[in-house]
Amino acid sequence: MKRYYKGLLWFLVAVALTCMGGCGYVKRTVETARETMEAARKRVQTPTVTEEPVAETDGVHQEYYFKQLSLNEKRTYRQLLEGILAFEEEILLSDTDNDAIDKAYRALLKDHQELFWVHNGKTYYKTINKSDTVFAPSYGCTQEEAAPVQTYMEQAYQQVAASLPEGCGAYDKIRTVYDYVIGRTDYVVNENDQNIAGVFAQGQAVCAGYAGAVQYLLERLDVESIYVSGETKMSSGGHAWNIVNIDGNYYYVDATNGDQPTLLGLEGTVPLYDYLAPFPEEYSQICWPDEEFRLPACTAVDYNYYMMNGSCFPNYDWDTLYGYFISQIDQGLHLIRVKFTDAGSYQAAYTDLIGNGRIEEIARYYMDKQGIPQVEYHYSNMDDLLTLYVLL
Repeated sequence: MKRYYKGLLWFLVAVALTCMGGCGYVKRTVETARETMEAARKRVQTPTVTEEPVAETDGVHQEYYFKQLSLNEKRTYRQLLEGILAFEEEILLSDTDNDAIDKAYRALLKDHQELFWVHNGKTYYKTINKSDTVFAPSYGCTQEEAAPVQTYMEQAYQQVAASLPEGCGAYDKIRTVYDYVIGRTDYVVNENDQNIAGVFAQGQAVCAGYAGAVQYLLERLDVESIYVSGETKMSSGGHAWNIVNIDGNYYYVDATNGDQPTLLGLEGTVPLYDYLAPFPEEYSQICWPDEEFRLPACTAVDYNYYMMNGSCFPNYDWDTLYGYFISQIDQGLHLIRVKFTDAGSYQAAYTDLIGNGRIEEIARYYMDKQGIPQVEYHYSNMDDLLTLYVLL
């Protein structure tokens, strides 16, 4: 995840250039910087707090985190957004509260994944004066360099939208986006790994890129999607995922963890649907969000992949489980996934299927069905989410 470093810009500039020597060079540089600040002040002409209205929406984006800010923070958020969209090197803010500015900036980055050029930036600087603040973001590319990436983003949206059946609901859109992002992205650390440019332009990203791409596409498809940052027990480097709204209930979606191509040794990308609307009590034991902002509670399980596909079992019974495997083989499926609702039933199924070798009965049925003398099968399991996989 990103880390942001803050400092007083003029102090840093003065010290750095003084150490280089050449007083005339220092004077010209500082004067130029001051002229830039003064030009920004004249251009913005920020009115007083009570006079300046703050738009509650930009008319395009959902801005979930914006709604949690105070009036002053919202004003800062809008001023930052305007400046970043224009690729301004220095953005004049009417607030002088250091913590409030930082909070508004973090909210902006969570809400606006399309601003990939600033998500790339590793630093930003603030010069806080008596009545205003000059905010200097760090951009990962120029406006000209951003244009081709925006074309890739639009093409991705058009591809996803064209693949959806007319009038489909939120779940179908979410699953399509989940499959699309996983299918086109490799988990690779690179210069764009923290933003959606990595996904759409390069096909490489880490969790922030995956979650940002999911939010960007779902927002374009009119599905409420919230970008969430936090921690995971599977990594010490932080994590990012999404919360989505389906029929008035909220569900987790974690495309990063859904992309594990080596789990069964399959060629190509086969999404793991364990992380598409996982059981909330199970997922919350794996990942937990930062506490700065409120998040909607995820409690429903109706749109869990296994619930939707009749492959979630409330208890273990061999005859029932074997019957399910047979029905899937009869439909021509080679990869079969099952889930249990409690750890005891899951463990009993794993012990019987794998420990006692009853998976051989499933393999023999498959051979008889296919009329072949032998079959190589694979199996895997996910203890945290109580799921078993069999690949024939």
